[in-house]
Amino acid sequence: MSGKLFSQLTLILLIVPANVQADKPVNFETEVAPLLEKHCIRCHSPGNPKGELSLESAEHLIQNNYLSAGDPDSSYLLDQISSSDGTRPAMPKEGEPLTKDEVDIFRRWILEGAKWPEDVLVREKSKADGSWWSLQPLSLITPSMHEQAPEDWNTNPIDRFIFAKLKENKLSPNPPATRRELIRRATFDLTGLPPTPEEVDHFLKDDSPEAYRKILDRLLASPHYGERWGRHWLDVVRFGESNGFERNVLINDLWPFRDYVIQSINEDKPFDQFIREHLAGDVIGMGNPESEIGSAFLVAGPYDDVGNQDADQAAQIRANTIDEMIRSSAEAFLGLTVGCARCHDHKFDPILQRDYYSWYATFSGVRHGRRVVATDQEKQEHQAKVQPLQQQRDRLTQQLAELNKNILQQGLTKLAEYDKKWTREPVSRLGCEETFEPVSVKFVRLISEGQDSNFRNRNSFGIDEFEIWSKESPSRNVALASQGAKASGASRHIEDFPGAYGPQIAIDGKTGERFLATGGTLTIELPQPTTIQRIFFSSARDEPNPAQRKFAFVGEYRIESSLDGKEWTVIANSEDRKPLNSQHRDHRLRTLEETPEHRQKVAELKRELAKVNQQLAAIPPLPVVWVGQRVASDAKGPFHIFLGGSPQRPGEEVVPASLAVLSKSEAKYELKPEAPESERRESLANWIADNQNPLTSRVLANRIWHYHFGTGIVDTPSDFGYMGSQPTHPKLLDWLANQLIENNWQIKSIHRQIMLSQTYQQSSNYRKDAARVDGDARLLWRFPPRRLSAEEIRDTILQVSGKLNKKMGGPGFRLYHFMQDNVCTYAPLDKHGPETYRRAVYHQNARASVVDLMTEFDQPDCAFSISKRAETTTPLQALTMLNHSFTMDMSKALAERVINETGENLDQQIKLIFSLCYNRSPSAEEVAASKEMIQQTSLAKYCRVILNTSEMIYVN
Repeated sequence: MSGKLFSQLTLILLIVPANVQADKPVNFETEVAPLLEKHCIRCHSPGNPKGELSLESAEHLIQNNYLSAGDPDSSYLLDQISSSDGTRPAMPKEGEPLTKDEVDIFRRWILEGAKWPEDVLVREKSKADGSWWSLQPLSLITPSMHEQAPEDWNTNPIDRFIFAKLKENKLSPNPPATRRELIRRATFDLTGLPPTPEEVDHFLKDDSPEAYRKILDRLLASPHYGERWGRHWLDVVRFGESNGFERNVLINDLWPFRDYVIQSINEDKPFDQFIREHLAGDVIGMGNPESEIGSAFLVAGPYDDVGNQDADQAAQIRANTIDEMIRSSAEAFLGLTVGCARCHDHKFDPILQRDYYSWYATFSGVRHGRRVVATDQEKQEHQAKVQPLQQQRDRLTQQLAELNKNILQQGLTKLAEYDKKWTREPVSRLGCEETFEPVSVKFVRLISEGQDSNFRNRNSFGIDEFEIWSKESPSRNVALASQGAKASGASRHIEDFPGAYGPQIAIDGKTGERFLATGGTLTIELPQPTTIQRIFFSSARDEPNPAQRKFAFVGEYRIESSLDGKEWTVIANSEDRKPLNSQHRDHRLRTLEETPEHRQKVAELKRELAKVNQQLAAIPPLPVVWVGQRVASDAKGPFHIFLGGSPQRPGEEVVPASLAVLSKSEAKYELKPEAPESERRESLANWIADNQNPLTSRVLANRIWHYHFGTGIVDTPSDFGYMGSQPTHPKLLDWLANQLIENNWQIKSIHRQIMLSQTYQQSSNYRKDAARVDGDARLLWRFPPRRLSAEEIRDTILQVSGKLNKKMGGPGFRLYHFMQDNVCTYAPLDKHGPETYRRAVYHQNARASVVDLMTEFDQPDCAFSISKRAETTTPLQALTMLNHSFTMDMSKALAERVINETGENLDQQIKLIFSLCYNRSPSAEEVAASKEMIQQTSLAKYCRVILNTSEMIYVN
């Protein structure tokens, strides 16, 4: 409370009669503040005050005439919370009204002078506070041996945790899975592909105690491991290769980030380093592309690039962009919904609005965009190659400029002479009129000799309407399509909207839309020869702001006529029009004063310049990657809380800092307002990835568990707050998090620990008795069976058919046809050619695009972070799998593969198909049924049925 306010309240208190003081003064902190927090502050909070009234302190109450200290009857606050006629009081609008005793507390408090201690701020309390389970330090617990557990369930600490919880719920685990089930489960789990028949046979014949461990070692060393687990992480970090929103333009240079993720996971890069590189790779790894590319995480999400000329709207769009970075970072690494504190203190978790805007200050210098990512040596070598050529180019360019300057100077000496010839008004986008002696025509064409905003551009211009007026009385516009006229001319082409900018628009009798020429001409053919004497044409006839770039018009032109379309005569031109501006004037003077010698010299210099440019183009450019740009001016403070989330309402000043609720952590930080942008992100990265931060390792350990078992110990992997789920095995989660830290944040060791457990190796057999207690198997009395993901389904079909191209990395392929104008369209391909037969992780996923097969099988839209995927069952899945050309092609390919490997032996063909697709041998009944179908139809159709069976896409 300000000193002025305190003095006012003290003065009021002194003049309150002693006889109105209560026997026991009201204690604001224990009596009044709790009532404000309970009934009022959720709406009238300091960050988002409804009715412009904040109840954080007494100052707002007095300023808004709600409070008259010492005079309850004159205090509007009491009028709002009480009622004299028994009706519901005006406030609070939500929830129960205050009781008579609660109103009386306010009355007494006002009567006593409305004392509000300076150090007491009233804020709405979140549902959870600093004692919330996920915010506590990791517990150091190793489970003891369980006396009732089988011997093999007492070896791995994971099994002891699981078994103890099962016994607590009077459950018992399943027996072990078969070896065939186990190798299929593990192979899909770690690589997203099925085991080969040879791998299955080798495992079944290996009866050594280390057989299964060797399988895990081989799978973890496979490059396909990074592709599978990289796909998981790309879901979490909302990796998408288009910018989303209404334009949704493809980003063709973000794929190096995808490759970086896959490579880092294959190399078992410590995950704390991985996280640091995501947030500040360009700081800690400057000059090292393998680290620097990691910071593309910040700009891998959707963003609005439409732009807005209104400053307030532009600021709001910028705030939304940074908000996306904040939310993605907090949810991916901390499992916290920090974004909910954008407009007010978080209502459920102990995250302050000040915390949110500390992160806002941290990310303020990051802009979406691309830049060169290369080593210092690569940059130096590239510069050594291009610099001599650039110098040569600059010299030739300068010589050209001197020639043009000289010719211009010569023209300027004759300017007065030329000015006399330029008598008519300049061209105008609102309309140009040409009148001439009557002439009989069947064809009229407009030829551009320079655009009005770029006089060297003779090809591009726009026409909203082109009129040709007859000599007769009354005169009529004979160029109208409705009169039988036809228009032609090369135009801007949009694949998904042909003719959107075609020449027919120039003669439709309407303005607003325009013909956008790309060939420099517009030709009108009349239905029959007609005598004309006037032409009128424009590009922005009825536009309020014709100066906009999109209304580009002809700056210089000529109009020609013809009766046969072969012989042409000039009937009008712009030579006698005044120049639009000094640039137009200079362009004209240079053109008019050019001599043959000058043109020859210019041509020679241009040939030399073209040769140099060709040599420059032949030098491979340095790699340019969508890693974002760092804009120092954006990062300048001071930074403020935005009241109600609005950039137009700055509040309290903030500095980059760690979350206040974790202020007891040894890694906490708070920077000065002028701290460099790079230091802010590096400090945040170090704080998040610090061993003392209890959230990061918990969240990561839970994600790993989630992808192994289909559900995490916390089944809301990106929300460890109040609105998330409680952990089923909290001690196990902390043990895994500690193991992660002890193993240098390398996740392959956690894979081994989990997959070597009896919990993981047990069968997925269903038991009614256990299901009645734990229907979802959250306590893991069985291994939860799962359906393959969309990518796994497609990759598996390619592999078993022998068509999978295992090429890793590089630009992705597309399963859609991409079309772009101002906005982009993605049309699913009906036919998937061999160029698409790579693993699905290399597909160039565009936001809001539909991809047959994968979309049907719940591949998510990458517009948001996906912490866990949906798994639906719909008729469309079966229809697509059965009828799509991809399935048809792969059925034929599988049949061809089988014939090539087994010959015409039908029994061997069926056995190989079962081995490839199911990793098992067929039963006698299956062989008999299979033979019958093949003989009645064909091997290819039989393969099509096999590819559509549930056993193909489910893992037990």
